[in-house]
Amino acid sequence: MDTKEKIFAQVKKEGRTVLTEIESKEVLNSVGIKTVETRQASSKEEAIAFSKQIGYPVVMKIASPDISHKSDAGGVKTGLKNEAEAAGAYDAILASIRKNCPGVKIDGVSVQSMARPGTEIIVGMFKDLQFGPVLMFGLGGVLVEVLKDVCFRVVPLMPRDAREMIKEIKGYPLLKGYRGFEPADIPFLEGLLLRISDFCEKSPEVKELDLNPIFVYKDGAAIVDARMVLEGSAPPPSK
Repeated sequence: MDTKEKIFAQVKKEGRTVLTEIESKEVLNSVGIKTVETRQASSKEEAIAFSKQIGYPVVMKIASPDISHKSDAGGVKTGLKNEAEAAGAYDAILASIRKNCPGVKIDGVSVQSMARPGTEIIVGMFKDLQFGPVLMFGLGGVLVEVLKDVCFRVVPLMPRDAREMIKEIKGYPLLKGYRGFEPADIPFLEGLLLRISDFCEKSPEVKELDLNPIFVYKDGAAIVDARMVLEGSAPPPSK
């Protein structure tokens, strides 16, 4: 079994459909879709150790299959610059989750390097009853819910589809470089869309995929967060 098959098998064995952030990123990394280095800590001491190994500044996020919107629940701390801040963030995250989301399953806290700022985009996939896997692209971060500036294509994508998707959104001028915004690496984004399309086509077990945010730069991009849902049961909870 390759990495993807092993993780999918383990998730199904445990009766889950929602992959953790770590599992989602491991699957993507195994098929050549590189994500920001992330490790899962089950204790404060482990979180501090991982922070040192990854190198400050770091970001900490709650690791829970029951929480989709981590920031809204107080489960994200960014820009942690030293051991004291890392320790405080670990405690603060767990305290916020226990207060705001009582009873949810907590796997620990993920630790990842803090990506430099860039224009935020989202790439996602969902299964349409008529058309099958549909890929989504648009402005990401909080903007995806506010502006809803996204477009869609049925999988598999052709190179022309990837080019058209990027140009189709209203935020395309931001990707070209606008009033201080760094121009995005458009060829890289086209390739990323094609790789994700290929992954979705070859992974019929995947019901949903959400990569948000992705920070795009003039020389590539950084996939900061990833969420993956497998076929199998009712939709996952959203908290």
